Amino acid sequence: MLSLHTIKPAKGSTKKIRRIGRGDASGRGTYSGRGQKGQKSRSGGRKGLKRWGMKQLLLKTPKLRGFKSLKEKNQVVNLADINRFFKDGAHVSPKSLLNADLIDNIKTTVKILGTGELKIKNLEFADIKLSKSAEEQIKKMDGKIKAEVRNKK
Repeated sequence: MLSLHTIKPAKGSTKKIRRIGRGDASGRGTYSGRGQKGQKSRSGGRKGLKRWGMKQLLLKTPKLRGFKSLKEKNQVVNLADINRFFKDGAHVSPKSLLNADLIDNIKTTVKILGTGELKIKNLEFADIKLSKSAEEQIKKMDGKIKAEVRNKK
């Protein structure tokens, strides 16, 4: 039965408190882990006694290593994926790629890479960046590419 006198903390959630100043046999007697003299050995001694300068503060703070660009990366789609999700004469745009679950969102730019071989004819591409190899394969299969797409940077 659960009642106040039977409640115990979960196993491993609490540590045993180290009792200080209970004689030399306890291992924390005499100076009680505070050393001998000085402000820090006395009761009421200030913790933040040492004042660090700016350089010491900078040296002590952990640094984030490396470099992270502020520019967003393109969402990548391969020609092999387009073969699986589109049919002849289809219109390929960020919306249609989102509907096919090939990209995560419409806001970031989409780039089609030439990995795989395009087997679908008469595809129409709009608002999408293309790699040179992908562009060549699309032209070979009589695909249409809007002029704005290639110039988009």
